[in-house]
Amino acid sequence: MNRCFRVLVFSRSLSTCTHLRSARIAQVIDGKKVASSIRQTLKEDVERERSRNSSFQPFLAIVQVGNREDSNVYVRNKVKAAEQVGMKAEHIRLPNTATQADIVNKLEELNNDSTVNGMLLQLPLDTTAQVDSGLCTQAIHPMKDVDGLHTDNAGKLAHGELTHCIVPCTPRGCLELIKHTGVEVAGKRAVVIGRSKIVGSPMSSLLMWNHATVTTCHSKTKNLAEVCSEADILVAAVGKPMLVKADWVKPGAVVIDCGINSVDGRLVGDVDFNSVRHVASWITPVPGGVGPMTVAMLLQNTFEGARQSSL
Repeated sequence: MNRCFRVLVFSRSLSTCTHLRSARIAQVIDGKKVASSIRQTLKEDVERERSRNSSFQPFLAIVQVGNREDSNVYVRNKVKAAEQVGMKAEHIRLPNTATQADIVNKLEELNNDSTVNGMLLQLPLDTTAQVDSGLCTQAIHPMKDVDGLHTDNAGKLAHGELTHCIVPCTPRGCLELIKHTGVEVAGKRAVVIGRSKIVGSPMSSLLMWNHATVTTCHSKTKNLAEVCSEADILVAAVGKPMLVKADWVKPGAVVIDCGINSVDGRLVGDVDFNSVRHVASWITPVPGGVGPMTVAMLLQNTFEGARQSSL
């Protein structure tokens, strides 16, 4: 009887634990709300600087080649967001016949314009000419490179010189979202899926120099699911719809989804949100997670460049 009773109690306890785990619902990190708060603070910062110096005017220049509709939307959103916080923003269009020389000459012109504090080249380029977009982004002066793509900025970030470089917008936004959860980065095990120059690689560097122990995964990584399952902080930036499943995620992990993919007419991330939210403690949605933060960090980088140049 005693043995049967112990077995019954153990079975009920195991059932209860399994139920509690399956009942976990992650808190959603509202990127729109966090970005809105950052933009409001930026607006106040711009007004404060202008009260001290009436000529203070952060100026963001965005160069677009061609007429891709998705790029048109992205640029309009950036210009609108800049104007809402009191910054000047200019959308500079080049035709889709623009050559590499045409693009570089325009960027050099903006480099030499002392009123421009931040500039970017909207990618991908829509041109009929043979153009190396990497060489074009290298033509942007590192101190005006608000996308943080110049090798000077990338190198300084890799070396941990965080106060002497411009950090790419999406990784910087991701780190802000992680901090928003209240989870301390230092000492945590972080896994980043993806090693692109724009997101994955700088994200790994940023987490490492914030004292996380970081693993960068890519197409050659073996036992990817097993590696991911060890992460306290998991960042997905690989461009594969709903790649990350619930059994890839450590219970209680913070999951940041940088992916944006179109599947059957709807936008989804690199994370299977509906399953992973039952395992993670915090998770970003798609859309409405990382995306709004990218624009907010673009404005932050522009503001900091303007303040630095005014000193």
